[in-house]
Amino acid sequence: MPLDASGIMAGRVKWVTDIEKSVLINNFEKRGWVQVTENEDWNFYWMSVQTIRNVFSVETGYRLSDDQIVNHFPNHYELTRKDLMVKNIKRYRKELEKEGSPLAEKDENGKYLYLDFVPVTYMLPADYNLFVEEFRKSPSSTWIMKPCGKAQGKGIFLINKLSQIKKWSRDSKTSSFVSQSTKEAYVISLYINNPLLIGGRKFDLRLYVLVSTYRPLRCYMYKLGFCRFCTVKYTPSTSELDNMFVHLTNVAIQKHGEDYNHIHGGKWTVNNLRLYLESTRGREVTSKLFDEIHWIIVQSLKAVAPVMNNDKHCFECYGYDIIIDDKLKPWLIEVNASPSLTSSTANDRILKYNLINDTLNIAVPNGEIPDCKWNKSPPKEVLGNYEILYDEELAQGDGAERELRSRPGQPVGPRTGRSRDSGRNVLTTWK
Repeated sequence: MPLDASGIMAGRVKWVTDIEKSVLINNFEKRGWVQVTENEDWNFYWMSVQTIRNVFSVETGYRLSDDQIVNHFPNHYELTRKDLMVKNIKRYRKELEKEGSPLAEKDENGKYLYLDFVPVTYMLPADYNLFVEEFRKSPSSTWIMKPCGKAQGKGIFLINKLSQIKKWSRDSKTSSFVSQSTKEAYVISLYINNPLLIGGRKFDLRLYVLVSTYRPLRCYMYKLGFCRFCTVKYTPSTSELDNMFVHLTNVAIQKHGEDYNHIHGGKWTVNNLRLYLESTRGREVTSKLFDEIHWIIVQSLKAVAPVMNNDKHCFECYGYDIIIDDKLKPWLIEVNASPSLTSSTANDRILKYNLINDTLNIAVPNGEIPDCKWNKSPPKEVLGNYEILYDEELAQGDGAERELRSRPGQPVGPRTGRSRDSGRNVLTTWK
Protein backbone atom coordinates (compact mmCIF):
# COMPACT_ATOMS: atom_id res chain seq x y z
CA MET A 1 0.00 0.00 0.00
CA PRO A 2 1.48 3.41 -0.92
CA LEU A 3 2.59 5.74 1.87
CA ASP A 4 1.41 9.31 1.93
CA ALA A 5 3.59 12.26 2.96
CA SER A 6 3.09 11.63 6.67
CA GLY A 7 4.24 8.02 6.36
CA ILE A 8 0.75 6.65 7.11
CA MET A 9 -0.63 4.15 4.66
CA ALA A 10 -2.72 6.01 2.12
CA GLY A 11 -6.27 4.86 1.49
CA ARG A 12 -7.06 4.24 5.15
CA VAL A 13 -9.55 6.44 6.94
CA LYS A 14 -7.90 8.71 9.50
CA TRP A 15 -10.07 9.31 12.55
CA VAL A 16 -10.23 11.65 15.51
CA THR A 17 -12.60 11.73 18.46
CA ASP A 18 -12.87 13.86 21.57
CA ILE A 19 -15.23 11.34 23.17
CA GLU A 20 -13.13 8.63 24.81
CA LYS A 21 -15.62 5.78 24.62
CA SER A 22 -14.54 2.23 23.90
CA VAL A 23 -17.66 1.52 21.80
CA LEU A 24 -16.40 4.18 19.37
CA ILE A 25 -12.68 3.43 19.44
CA ASN A 26 -13.14 -0.34 19.10
CA ASN A 27 -15.25 0.26 16.00
CA PHE A 28 -12.60 2.46 14.38
CA GLU A 29 -9.83 0.00 15.20
CA LYS A 30 -11.82 -2.99 13.92
CA ARG A 31 -11.94 -1.24 10.54
CA GLY A 32 -8.18 -0.78 10.49
CA TRP A 33 -8.61 3.00 10.50
CA VAL A 34 -5.71 5.16 11.66
CA GLN A 35 -5.93 7.46 14.67
CA VAL A 36 -4.57 10.98 14.15
CA THR A 37 -4.84 14.23 16.08
CA GLU A 38 -7.24 17.02 15.19
CA ASN A 39 -4.32 19.12 13.91
CA GLU A 40 -3.41 16.49 11.32
CA ASP A 41 -5.31 15.61 8.18
CA TRP A 42 -8.35 13.61 9.26
CA ASN A 43 -11.27 12.06 7.37
CA PHE A 44 -13.68 11.22 10.16
CA TYR A 45 -14.21 13.15 13.37
CA TRP A 46 -16.70 11.87 15.96
CA MET A 47 -17.05 14.98 18.05
CA SER A 48 -18.89 16.36 21.03
CA VAL A 49 -21.50 19.08 20.52
CA GLN A 50 -19.09 21.65 21.99
CA THR A 51 -16.46 20.86 19.35
CA ILE A 52 -18.94 21.06 16.47
CA ARG A 53 -19.69 24.63 17.53
CA ASN A 54 -16.03 25.55 17.12
CA VAL A 55 -15.62 23.73 13.81
CA PHE A 56 -18.53 25.54 12.20
CA SER A 57 -18.23 28.87 14.01
CA VAL A 58 -17.88 32.02 11.93
CA GLU A 59 -14.71 32.98 13.82
CA THR A 60 -12.72 29.86 12.98
CA GLY A 61 -14.09 29.82 9.43
CA TYR A 62 -13.02 26.20 9.18
CA ARG A 63 -13.48 24.69 5.70
CA LEU A 64 -14.04 20.95 5.55
CA SER A 65 -12.72 19.20 2.45
CA ASP A 66 -14.66 16.65 0.40
CA ASP A 67 -12.98 13.73 2.18
CA GLN A 68 -13.99 14.85 5.70
CA ILE A 69 -17.17 14.02 7.59
CA VAL A 70 -18.42 14.75 11.09
CA ASN A 71 -21.22 13.31 13.22
CA HIS A 72 -23.34 16.45 13.78
CA PHE A 73 -25.10 19.02 11.65
CA PRO A 74 -23.81 22.54 12.42
CA ASN A 75 -27.09 23.74 13.95
CA HIS A 76 -28.42 20.40 15.23
CA TYR A 77 -29.70 22.36 18.26
CA GLU A 78 -32.75 23.42 16.18
CA LEU A 79 -33.96 19.90 17.00
CA THR A 80 -32.01 19.03 20.14
CA ARG A 81 -32.58 22.13 22.28
CA LYS A 82 -35.91 21.69 24.02
CA ASP A 83 -37.15 25.23 23.33
CA LEU A 84 -36.07 25.31 19.66
CA MET A 85 -37.60 21.91 18.92
CA VAL A 86 -40.98 23.10 20.20
CA LYS A 87 -40.66 26.42 18.37
CA ASN A 88 -39.88 24.65 15.07
CA ILE A 89 -42.75 22.19 15.47
CA LYS A 90 -45.17 25.04 16.20
CA ARG A 91 -43.92 26.90 13.12
CA TYR A 92 -44.26 23.79 10.97
CA ARG A 93 -47.89 23.32 12.05
CA LYS A 94 -48.72 26.94 11.25
CA GLU A 95 -47.13 26.69 7.82
CA LEU A 96 -49.07 23.51 7.01
CA GLU A 97 -52.23 25.24 8.21
CA LYS A 98 -51.55 28.23 5.96
CA GLU A 99 -51.07 25.91 2.99
CA GLY A 100 -54.41 24.31 3.83
CA SER A 101 -52.68 20.96 4.30
CA PRO A 102 -55.00 18.22 5.57
CA LEU A 103 -52.18 17.28 7.96
CA ALA A 104 -52.97 20.41 9.96
CA GLU A 105 -56.64 19.50 10.44
CA LYS A 106 -58.08 20.29 13.88
CA ASP A 107 -60.97 18.91 15.92
CA GLU A 108 -63.89 20.97 17.23
CA ASN A 109 -61.83 22.06 20.26
CA GLY A 110 -59.07 23.42 18.06
CA LYS A 111 -56.70 20.53 18.76
CA TYR A 112 -54.56 19.17 15.96
CA LEU A 113 -55.75 15.74 14.90
CA TYR A 114 -52.39 14.54 13.58
CA LEU A 115 -49.79 17.01 14.82
CA ASP A 116 -50.59 16.98 18.51
CA PHE A 117 -47.56 15.01 19.66
CA VAL A 118 -45.65 17.43 21.90
CA PRO A 119 -47.08 18.27 25.36
CA VAL A 120 -48.30 21.88 25.72
CA THR A 121 -45.06 23.82 26.25
CA TYR A 122 -44.02 27.40 26.99
CA MET A 123 -40.64 29.12 27.14
CA LEU A 124 -39.73 30.87 30.36
CA PRO A 125 -39.23 33.69 30.92
CA ALA A 126 -40.54 34.78 27.49
CA ASP A 127 -43.99 33.12 27.61
CA TYR A 128 -44.63 33.59 31.32
CA ASN A 129 -47.97 35.39 30.86
CA LEU A 130 -49.23 32.85 28.33
CA PHE A 131 -48.26 30.07 30.70
CA VAL A 132 -50.13 31.67 33.63
CA GLU A 133 -53.24 31.99 31.46
CA GLU A 134 -53.04 28.29 30.54
CA PHE A 135 -52.27 27.25 34.12
CA ARG A 136 -55.39 29.02 35.41
CA LYS A 137 -57.57 27.07 32.97
CA SER A 138 -56.66 23.84 34.74
CA PRO A 139 -55.16 24.71 38.12
CA SER A 140 -55.00 21.08 39.25
CA SER A 141 -52.48 20.17 36.54
CA THR A 142 -48.81 19.39 37.08
CA TRP A 143 -46.08 20.98 34.97
CA ILE A 144 -42.47 19.98 34.43
CA MET A 145 -39.70 22.59 34.24
CA LYS A 146 -36.51 21.85 32.29
CA PRO A 147 -33.48 23.99 31.52
CA CYS A 148 -33.25 24.31 27.72
CA GLY A 149 -29.65 23.40 27.30
CA LYS A 150 -29.04 20.63 29.84
CA ALA A 151 -29.26 16.85 29.59
CA GLN A 152 -29.40 13.73 31.79
CA GLY A 153 -32.26 15.09 33.88
CA LYS A 154 -30.20 17.95 35.35
CA GLY A 155 -32.10 20.91 36.74
CA ILE A 156 -35.56 19.38 36.18
CA PHE A 157 -38.39 19.78 38.68
CA LEU A 158 -42.18 19.50 38.83
CA ILE A 159 -44.62 22.16 39.97
CA ASN A 160 -48.35 22.33 40.58
CA LYS A 161 -48.67 25.85 42.05
CA LEU A 162 -47.88 29.25 40.57
CA SER A 163 -46.14 30.22 43.81
CA GLN A 164 -43.47 27.58 43.03
CA ILE A 165 -42.64 29.35 39.78
CA LYS A 166 -42.43 32.68 41.56
CA LYS A 167 -40.11 31.14 44.13
CA TRP A 168 -37.98 29.66 41.33
CA SER A 169 -37.82 33.07 39.69
CA ARG A 170 -36.57 34.64 42.93
CA ASP A 171 -34.11 31.82 43.51
CA SER A 172 -32.72 32.43 40.03
CA LYS A 173 -31.31 35.65 41.47
CA THR A 174 -33.53 37.89 39.44
CA SER A 175 -36.25 40.20 40.59
CA SER A 176 -38.19 39.95 37.38
CA PHE A 177 -38.47 37.38 34.64
CA VAL A 178 -37.60 39.92 32.00
CA SER A 179 -34.09 40.57 33.22
CA GLN A 180 -33.14 36.93 33.07
CA SER A 181 -30.52 36.11 30.50
CA THR A 182 -31.34 33.69 27.73
CA LYS A 183 -28.71 31.37 29.16
CA GLU A 184 -31.12 30.48 31.92
CA ALA A 185 -34.06 29.86 29.62
CA TYR A 186 -36.37 27.03 30.68
CA VAL A 187 -39.23 25.22 29.04
CA ILE A 188 -42.28 24.37 31.06
CA SER A 189 -44.48 21.57 29.73
CA LEU A 190 -47.70 20.01 30.82
CA TYR A 191 -46.62 16.89 32.69
CA ILE A 192 -48.07 13.66 31.30
CA ASN A 193 -49.55 12.39 34.54
CA ASN A 194 -51.26 9.34 33.02
CA PRO A 195 -48.20 7.48 31.69
CA LEU A 196 -48.54 3.87 30.62
CA LEU A 197 -47.20 1.87 33.56
CA ILE A 198 -45.65 -1.58 33.45
CA GLY A 199 -45.28 -3.28 36.81
CA GLY A 200 -46.52 -0.02 38.32
CA ARG A 201 -43.52 1.90 36.99
CA LYS A 202 -43.18 4.74 34.57
CA PHE A 203 -40.85 4.31 31.59
CA ASP A 204 -39.90 6.07 28.39
CA LEU A 205 -38.53 4.91 25.06
CA ARG A 206 -35.07 5.74 23.77
CA LEU A 207 -35.03 5.30 20.00
CA TYR A 208 -32.08 5.96 17.72
CA VAL A 209 -32.66 7.77 14.44
CA LEU A 210 -29.94 8.39 11.87
CA VAL A 211 -30.28 11.30 9.44
CA SER A 212 -27.91 11.19 6.48
CA THR A 213 -29.35 14.27 4.75
CA TYR A 214 -32.13 16.79 5.48
CA ARG A 215 -32.70 18.01 1.92
CA PRO A 216 -33.87 15.61 0.62
CA LEU A 217 -34.76 14.11 4.00
CA ARG A 218 -33.43 10.59 4.45
CA CYS A 219 -33.66 8.97 7.87
CA TYR A 220 -33.28 5.53 9.38
CA MET A 221 -34.73 3.98 12.50
CA TYR A 222 -32.61 1.65 14.64
CA LYS A 223 -34.60 -1.47 15.48
CA LEU A 224 -32.91 -2.05 18.84
CA GLY A 225 -34.22 0.82 20.92
CA PHE A 226 -35.08 0.28 24.58
CA CYS A 227 -37.36 1.31 27.44
CA ARG A 228 -35.88 2.96 30.54
CA PHE A 229 -37.80 2.28 33.72
CA CYS A 230 -38.03 4.24 36.94
CA THR A 231 -36.86 2.33 40.03
CA VAL A 232 -39.76 3.50 42.20
CA LYS A 233 -43.44 2.81 41.48
CA TYR A 234 -45.34 5.68 39.94
CA THR A 235 -47.86 7.74 41.88
CA PRO A 236 -49.62 10.88 40.68
CA SER A 237 -49.71 11.97 44.34
CA THR A 238 -48.52 15.55 44.66
CA SER A 239 -46.61 14.63 47.81
CA GLU A 240 -44.13 12.76 45.58
CA LEU A 241 -43.59 15.61 43.11
CA ASP A 242 -39.99 16.07 44.11
CA ASN A 243 -39.08 12.37 44.06
CA MET A 244 -37.26 12.09 40.75
CA PHE A 245 -36.95 8.30 41.06
CA VAL A 246 -40.73 8.26 40.45
CA HIS A 247 -40.85 10.75 37.58
CA LEU A 248 -37.60 10.84 35.57
CA THR A 249 -36.41 7.83 33.61
CA ASN A 250 -32.88 9.11 32.89
CA VAL A 251 -30.33 6.43 33.78
CA ALA A 252 -28.05 9.23 35.07
CA ILE A 253 -30.66 9.70 37.83
CA GLN A 254 -32.05 6.19 38.28
CA LYS A 255 -28.66 4.53 38.78
CA HIS A 256 -28.43 6.31 42.15
CA GLY A 257 -31.69 4.73 43.35
CA GLU A 258 -31.40 1.97 45.92
CA ASP A 259 -33.58 -0.32 43.79
CA TYR A 260 -31.48 0.14 40.66
CA ASN A 261 -30.59 -3.20 39.06
CA HIS A 262 -27.03 -3.24 37.73
CA ILE A 263 -27.61 -6.34 35.61
CA HIS A 264 -30.46 -5.17 33.39
CA GLY A 265 -30.09 -1.48 34.25
CA GLY A 266 -33.86 -0.97 34.41
CA LYS A 267 -34.00 -1.46 30.65
CA TRP A 268 -36.20 -3.49 28.36
CA THR A 269 -35.83 -3.90 24.61
CA VAL A 270 -38.41 -2.32 22.32
CA ASN A 271 -39.17 -5.85 21.09
CA ASN A 272 -40.08 -6.90 24.64
CA LEU A 273 -42.35 -3.89 24.92
CA ARG A 274 -44.00 -4.79 21.65
CA LEU A 275 -44.61 -8.40 22.73
CA TYR A 276 -45.94 -7.24 26.10
CA LEU A 277 -48.37 -4.78 24.48
CA GLU A 278 -49.51 -7.27 21.86
CA SER A 279 -50.35 -9.77 24.59
CA THR A 280 -52.04 -7.25 26.92
CA ARG A 281 -53.63 -4.76 24.49
CA GLY A 282 -53.76 -6.64 21.20
CA ARG A 283 -51.77 -6.61 18.00
CA GLU A 284 -53.72 -3.96 16.13
CA VAL A 285 -53.43 -1.17 18.72
CA THR A 286 -49.77 -2.05 19.23
CA SER A 287 -49.04 -1.69 15.51
CA LYS A 288 -50.96 1.58 15.48
CA LEU A 289 -48.84 2.86 18.39
CA PHE A 290 -45.56 2.06 16.63
CA ASP A 291 -46.84 3.57 13.39
CA GLU A 292 -47.64 6.76 15.29
CA ILE A 293 -44.17 6.81 16.86
CA HIS A 294 -42.61 6.57 13.38
CA TRP A 295 -44.96 9.30 12.18
CA ILE A 296 -43.94 11.63 15.04
CA ILE A 297 -40.24 11.16 14.30
CA VAL A 298 -40.62 11.92 10.60
CA GLN A 299 -42.82 14.97 11.26
CA SER A 300 -40.33 16.36 13.80
CA LEU A 301 -37.51 15.99 11.24
CA LYS A 302 -39.64 17.62 8.55
CA ALA A 303 -40.33 20.47 10.97
CA VAL A 304 -36.62 21.29 11.32
CA ALA A 305 -35.47 20.39 7.78
CA PRO A 306 -36.06 23.90 6.33
CA VAL A 307 -33.92 25.58 9.01
CA MET A 308 -31.27 22.89 9.32
CA ASN A 309 -27.91 23.69 7.76
CA ASN A 310 -27.81 20.62 5.54
CA ASP A 311 -24.03 20.45 5.29
CA LYS A 312 -22.88 17.64 3.03
CA HIS A 313 -20.07 16.76 5.46
CA CYS A 314 -22.54 15.84 8.19
CA PHE A 315 -24.72 13.02 9.41
CA GLU A 316 -26.30 12.61 12.83
CA CYS A 317 -27.54 9.86 15.09
CA TYR A 318 -30.21 11.29 17.41
CA GLY A 319 -31.60 9.79 20.60
CA TYR A 320 -35.38 10.27 20.60
CA ASP A 321 -37.23 10.17 23.93
CA ILE A 322 -40.87 9.15 23.67
CA ILE A 323 -43.42 8.66 26.45
CA ILE A 324 -46.55 6.57 25.93
CA ASP A 325 -49.65 7.47 27.95
CA ASP A 326 -52.22 5.00 29.26
CA LYS A 327 -54.38 5.55 26.15
CA LEU A 328 -51.41 4.32 24.09
CA LYS A 329 -50.78 7.77 22.65
CA PRO A 330 -47.08 8.51 22.12
CA TRP A 331 -45.60 11.92 23.03
CA LEU A 332 -42.29 13.35 21.86
CA ILE A 333 -40.45 14.58 24.94
CA GLU A 334 -37.08 15.56 23.51
CA VAL A 335 -34.34 14.70 21.04
CA ASN A 336 -30.72 14.26 22.10
CA ALA A 337 -27.76 15.24 19.93
CA SER A 338 -25.24 13.09 21.77
CA PRO A 339 -27.11 10.06 23.02
CA SER A 340 -25.07 8.44 25.77
CA LEU A 341 -22.39 5.98 24.67
CA THR A 342 -21.67 5.00 28.25
CA SER A 343 -22.67 1.40 28.89
CA SER A 344 -24.52 0.68 32.12
CA THR A 345 -24.77 -3.09 31.48
CA ALA A 346 -23.18 -5.77 29.29
CA ASN A 347 -26.19 -5.79 26.95
CA ASP A 348 -26.03 -2.03 26.76
CA ARG A 349 -22.42 -2.20 25.66
CA ILE A 350 -23.20 -4.70 22.89
CA LEU A 351 -26.16 -2.60 21.73
CA LYS A 352 -24.10 0.62 21.57
CA TYR A 353 -21.16 -1.08 19.86
CA ASN A 354 -23.55 -2.41 17.18
CA LEU A 355 -25.31 0.95 16.91
CA ILE A 356 -21.99 2.66 16.12
CA ASN A 357 -20.99 -0.14 13.76
CA ASP A 358 -24.24 0.13 11.76
CA THR A 359 -24.08 3.94 11.81
CA LEU A 360 -20.53 3.92 10.40
CA ASN A 361 -21.53 1.44 7.68
CA ILE A 362 -24.12 3.95 6.43
CA ALA A 363 -22.09 7.14 7.02
CA VAL A 364 -18.77 5.81 5.68
CA PRO A 365 -19.68 3.23 3.01
CA ASN A 366 -17.30 0.26 2.77
CA GLY A 367 -15.06 1.93 5.35
CA GLU A 368 -13.43 3.86 2.51
CA ILE A 369 -12.21 7.45 2.51
CA PRO A 370 -15.40 9.55 2.63
CA ASP A 371 -16.52 11.46 -0.43
CA CYS A 372 -19.12 14.14 0.18
CA LYS A 373 -20.29 14.00 -3.41
CA TRP A 374 -21.81 10.53 -3.22
CA ASN A 375 -25.58 10.37 -2.95
CA LYS A 376 -25.77 8.90 0.56
CA SER A 377 -28.16 6.13 -0.37
CA PRO A 378 -26.56 2.87 0.76
CA PRO A 379 -27.80 -0.55 -0.39
CA LYS A 380 -30.13 -2.46 1.93
CA GLU A 381 -27.46 -5.08 2.72
CA VAL A 382 -25.35 -2.62 4.74
CA LEU A 383 -28.15 -1.24 6.92
CA GLY A 384 -27.65 -3.79 9.72
CA ASN A 385 -30.27 -3.06 12.39
CA TYR A 386 -31.33 0.19 10.73
CA GLU A 387 -34.34 0.34 8.50
CA ILE A 388 -35.21 3.22 6.23
CA LEU A 389 -37.89 5.28 7.94
CA TYR A 390 -38.42 7.96 5.31
CA ASP A 391 -36.82 8.79 1.99
CA GLU A 392 -38.11 12.03 0.55
CA GLU A 393 -36.73 11.33 -2.93
CA LEU A 394 -38.49 7.99 -3.10
CA ALA A 395 -41.66 9.50 -1.67
CA GLN A 396 -41.72 12.19 -4.33
CA GLY A 397 -40.69 9.72 -7.00
CA ASP A 398 -43.84 7.76 -6.21
CA GLY A 399 -45.70 10.97 -6.90
CA ALA A 400 -46.53 10.36 -3.34
CA GLU A 401 -46.72 13.13 -0.84
CA ARG A 402 -49.95 11.33 0.03
CA GLU A 403 -49.29 11.25 3.68
CA LEU A 404 -52.82 11.56 4.73
CA ARG A 405 -53.75 8.29 3.18
CA SER A 406 -51.48 7.03 5.91
CA ARG A 407 -52.51 9.17 8.84
CA PRO A 408 -51.80 8.01 12.35
CA GLY A 409 -54.43 5.47 13.09
CA GLN A 410 -54.27 4.21 9.54
CA PRO A 411 -51.36 2.04 8.51
CA VAL A 412 -48.40 4.39 8.36
CA GLY A 413 -45.71 1.87 8.86
CA PRO A 414 -43.03 0.96 6.43
CA ARG A 415 -45.32 -0.96 4.14
CA THR A 416 -48.06 -0.39 1.62
CA GLY A 417 -51.21 -0.10 3.68
CA ARG A 418 -54.90 -0.18 2.93
CA SER A 419 -56.23 3.23 3.62
CA ARG A 420 -59.47 3.20 5.53
CA ASP A 421 -60.86 6.24 3.83
CA SER A 422 -60.30 5.14 0.26
CA GLY A 423 -60.77 1.40 0.54
CA ARG A 424 -58.07 0.77 -2.03
CA ASN A 425 -54.37 0.10 -1.69
CA VAL A 426 -52.23 3.21 -1.68
CA LEU A 427 -48.53 3.67 -1.25
CA THR A 428 -47.54 5.32 1.95
CA THR A 429 -44.69 7.78 1.77
CA TRP A 430 -42.64 5.93 4.32
CA LYS A 431 -40.67 3.75 1.96
